[in-house]
Amino acid sequence: MLSAERGAAKNTLDAYARDLNDYLAFLAARKLSVVTAASDDVRAYLATLEAAGMTASTAARRLSALRQFHKFLYAEGVRTNDPTTIVESPRTRRPLPRILSTDEVDRLLALAREEIDLARLPADRLRAARMHCLMELLYATGLRVSELVSLTLRMVQVDDRFLTIRGKGGRERLVPLSPPAREGLALYQRIHREIAGEWTSPWLFPSGAASGHITRQYFAQELKGLAARAGFDPERVSPHVLRHAFASHLLAGGADLRAVQQMLGHADISTTQIYTHVLSERLRQVLANHPLAS
Repeated sequence: MLSAERGAAKNTLDAYARDLNDYLAFLAARKLSVVTAASDDVRAYLATLEAAGMTASTAARRLSALRQFHKFLYAEGVRTNDPTTIVESPRTRRPLPRILSTDEVDRLLALAREEIDLARLPADRLRAARMHCLMELLYATGLRVSELVSLTLRMVQVDDRFLTIRGKGGRERLVPLSPPAREGLALYQRIHREIAGEWTSPWLFPSGAASGHITRQYFAQELKGLAARAGFDPERVSPHVLRHAFASHLLAGGADLRAVQQMLGHADISTTQIYTHVLSERLRQVLANHPLAS
C-alpha cells in the first residue's frame, strides 16, 4: 500500500520494514500477534525501546509506523479496532538543524572548484568536477541527497534553468538553478565528455553501483573528505547539513517561507518552519552579546 498508493521511496519502505519486523518479534516473544495485540502491549513495546536507550524522537517515529500499520489493518478488516489510537507519543523536543555559515559554504565550494585545476590525472579531474557539480547543485537547490545522486541526464537537458523533481509521495516540484549551479553543471558535462566520452548511462552521475549511479553513502563520504581538506570537522558536514544551510540562508535573505517549502518538497509547512527557529535562536545570541544586554 505504501509503495503502490503513496509512492513511498525505497528507503522509506526499508525503514518501515525494519520497524515492523522489530515490533512483530516483540509480539511473538509475548505469544501475541498483530491481531491480538492491545494498547498496553504497544506501550510495553515503547517501554522496551526506552529501556534500550532509544531516543524519544526515534521511538516516536517507530510509533508513527505502528499507527499507520494498525490503521491499515483496521481499514482492511483484519482487526475490529486500532490499539494505537489511545497510546501517547513519546515526548520529544525537536532539535534545531545543524547548518554552516555562508562563509563556510563558500570555502567548501571554492575548494571543490580549485581541486579540478589541481588534479593531475584525468580520472581525478573528472572526479573533482563531479564533486564540484554535486556541491553546487546541492547548495543551489536543497535537494534531498537521494534526489541529487539519482538525477538523470535528461532532467538537466530539458531546461538548464530549472529541475523538475519527483520527491516523496510522488509529488513533483520545480526547483530553479542558480548561475553558479548551471556553470558547475556545464563544466562537469564538458570535462566528462573530454575524459570519458559521451554518456552511455541515463544517470547524470553514473557509477558501477547496482543502482547505476553514485550512492548516497559515497557522496556523503566524499563530502566529509572535502570538509576535512577545507579544515572543518568532518562530523559537522553532511549532505543534509548543506540542505539545511540552503533553506536557512534563503530565509535569512528574505525568501518567502512558502517558496522555501516548495523548493524543499515539504508536504507540511510546519517542517519548513524549523528554519525560522534557527534564525530566531541566532538573533537571541546576537542580542545576548549586545553591550546593552546586561
